[in-house]
Formats: sequence, C-alpha cells, structure tokens
Amino acid sequence: MSLPVGQPAPDFTLKNQDQKDVRLSDFRGKNVVIVFYPLDWSPVCTNEHACFVSDIKKFESLNAQILGISVDSVWSHKAWAEKLGIRYPLLADFQPRGSVAEKFGVYMADKGIAGRAIAVIDKQGKVAWFKEYEILKVPDVSEVAQILAKL
Repeated sequence: MSLPVGQPAPDFTLKNQDQKDVRLSDFRGKNVVIVFYPLDWSPVCTNEHACFVSDIKKFESLNAQILGISVDSVWSHKAWAEKLGIRYPLLADFQPRGSVAEKFGVYMADKGIAGRAIAVIDKQGKVAWFKEYEILKVPDVSEVAQILAKL
C-alpha cells in the first residue's frame, strides 16, 4: 500500500551512482520527484528516464530535484547514467534490497524489484502526489510537471 498524500515522506539515505550518500531530508525547501523503477537497462525504464533527461530544464525551473530509485547497484547506475546522459542521482536501494521502496509501498518482494511509481515530495517533506504505474507503461512526465506547477 502506497503512502497517502499529506503524510511526511519517510527519510532515507542511499548511495548514488558516484557512491555518495544522498538523503531525502537534504532537499527540504525544494520539491523532489522520486522515480521508482524496476531495473536499469530495461527498455521501459530506459524510455522513462530518457523523458526525464529530455525535460530536465522544465523540472529545474519548477524547483524540483529528480531522484531515481531501483534495486540495482551503484555500478549499474553509473554505467546506465553515463550511457543515457542522466545527471540527476540514481539511488541504489540495493542492501537491504528494496528497503526504501518498501517504505513507500512499492517493493515487489515476489519479483525482487521496485514497482514503477512516482512520488512528488513538497518543500516541507510531505507526499504531495503519488501514482503507481503498470510495469510496462512509461509514465507521462508532463503530468508530473503539471503537479509540480501547482505546488
């Protein structure tokens, strides 16, 4: 079960593709878009992140930080980020596997992956919007931008 809107987002610290710690609470005062996705290198995940890369300036203009989270390792994230030109943090929810995705209600234990979901966290650290998607569906990033524009 996903987190309800208006509830404080659970804080977490995960390593990014450069092996640096990234903590959600460090972004207070800024909107955060958390993109949960199953796996690096898969076709749908690649298309999803290509959309965010293409629209990164729009998200920056909306005072939003994008964070990608999957169960992949920092090494996979690094290679994938370099291949796709991803400059925002890709966070490794690797060990314990899926622990952050589980806090947000999107970990699929039977498959060992995070489901596809997007959470928008407002400047105060509360869940402002949350949507789960089918695994094989690329989310509409313009819908996320519209939500951010209303915050």
